[in-house]
Amino acid sequence: MPTAKEEAAINAGIAADPDARELTDEEIARLKPMPLRGRPRAENPKVHTGLRLDAEVLDAFKAGGRGWQTRINEALKDWLKSHSAA
Repeated sequence: MPTAKEEAAINAGIAADPDARELTDEEIARLKPMPLRGRPRAENPKVHTGLRLDAEVLDAFKAGGRGWQTRINEALKDWLKSHSAA
């Protein structure tokens, strides 16, 4: 937080700028929040992790082009269907 002296300097700068003005209470009341940008939040978001794989495994998945991380995720889900999670 600015000190009282810094706050006074900020306010003096604002007052000296003809393009800057404080909003009225009516203008503040009409403000609306900006919509969220970017990808919508997922119901079940993925978890970022570091994973060490053999180079040949990674190369094989990357050879299929874009979406290689999704393909690895799907392969691991398929593996879980036939193996216990414990």
